[in-house]
Amino acid sequence: MSWLSRTSPGVKICGIRRESDARFCIEAGAAALGFNFHPGSKRFIDFDGSISWIRALGGVAERVAVVVNADSMLLERIRSSGCFEWIQFHGDESASFCADQGGDRWLKAIRLRDRDAVGEALRCEAPAYLLDAWDAASYGGSGKTADWTLAAETIQSRPASCFALAGGLTPENVASALRQTRASALDVAGGVEGPDGFKCPARVRAFVQAVKSACLDPQK
Repeated sequence: MSWLSRTSPGVKICGIRRESDARFCIEAGAAALGFNFHPGSKRFIDFDGSISWIRALGGVAERVAVVVNADSMLLERIRSSGCFEWIQFHGDESASFCADQGGDRWLKAIRLRDRDAVGEALRCEAPAYLLDAWDAASYGGSGKTADWTLAAETIQSRPASCFALAGGLTPENVASALRQTRASALDVAGGVEGPDGFKCPARVRAFVQAVKSACLDPQK
């Protein structure tokens, strides 16, 4: 089953920068891992320097290549590597560009600025979407909490589509976010990191458990 499911929400831990972090995230129950190839991100990893250990993760979790306005050369390398089950377009990419460059499975990030912006973004027909917080200074990873009310409205407006929710999620608030939005998946980066900027095993485990508990008891 994919990490993006309308019946059983999965957890994606994004911004993985070390193989050791990837391994304990998988052990904790993460269904997907995100790898950021946008040089402007503080969680950026070099493709050539990381592809060997990303390849070694095959078969244990779905791997998501996160890109922002990437050129066709990088996207071709991502697709031809055979190391990624999904490509996540997190920039200003057009619908036609995503469809042409996304391979078999891709998702488009929508930053929840306001209803008009969301409506315009949904004109990009995608296999799946990721709803993130709006931040004028960055494409994502700001740590700001997304507008859950707008996220819920967006998800309800497209019941046949899969939506992952990102933006300021933590072990402490993810259950509330899931109950309010009914997202198909939850995506977290900074909310499970320690002071060193790397993933914290205790926070990763707590996040995954909070999602599982919310799924078992939607009223909790």
